[in-house]
Amino acid sequence: MLKAISLSKSYNGKKVLDNISFQVEKGEIYCLLGQNGAGKTTTINLFLGFIKPDDGNAFIDGEEISIGTSSLNKKMAYIPETVQLYGNLSGMENLDFFSRIAGFKYPQEKLFEFLTKAGLQKDAHQQQLSSYSKGMRQKVGIAVAIAKNADVIFMDEPTSGLDPKTMAEFTESCKELAATGKTIFMATHNIFNAVNVGSTIGIMKEGTLVQQIRTNDINAQQLEQLYLETI
Repeated sequence: MLKAISLSKSYNGKKVLDNISFQVEKGEIYCLLGQNGAGKTTTINLFLGFIKPDDGNAFIDGEEISIGTSSLNKKMAYIPETVQLYGNLSGMENLDFFSRIAGFKYPQEKLFEFLTKAGLQKDAHQQQLSSYSKGMRQKVGIAVAIAKNADVIFMDEPTSGLDPKTMAEFTESCKELAATGKTIFMATHNIFNAVNVGSTIGIMKEGTLVQQIRTNDINAQQLEQLYLETI
């Protein structure tokens, strides 16, 4: 579903991505692990078509990405570290608004179903976003991705600042999406979350993809040790 071939990117003469290649299958959760500045967000921005690589190619479902590739926009959803929603609207109203932008008009019952599936408690559906916690905002972001019926969901540090209970709920939502065939590509520096939610983990250092590991082959303690040795 995702494929990177020798992607490289530099800013002001400094190489932030250095010849990285990987492949992500349909229904897989790929966690890109690394410190701040390792190149994780740049990788996501290349796949979203926000920036252009200096060298190499990126593909989604076999189609090469270029800036402004509208045919791919319908296949993708993006959940940033801080989900940008309208605080004066309710969770339901935000979901309705962003669904319409994506070209979908759903009845209230369907919007309710999407929010519930994303794990948002029912009594919060009609509350203003200004009263939501970060975890609740992330769940609305997931609901938008579900409503958009995106094949690929990109997430940039989605668990940053979440408490353990909310993180566990978020992890479960991701696994449920993957079980339906959705592909998730997640940038994170949270080792525990990566090994719990991911099916494959890539470790980045200074723009280079230095390790790729299947989570079935490693536990959190082993991953932590490998990560510390790598960075």
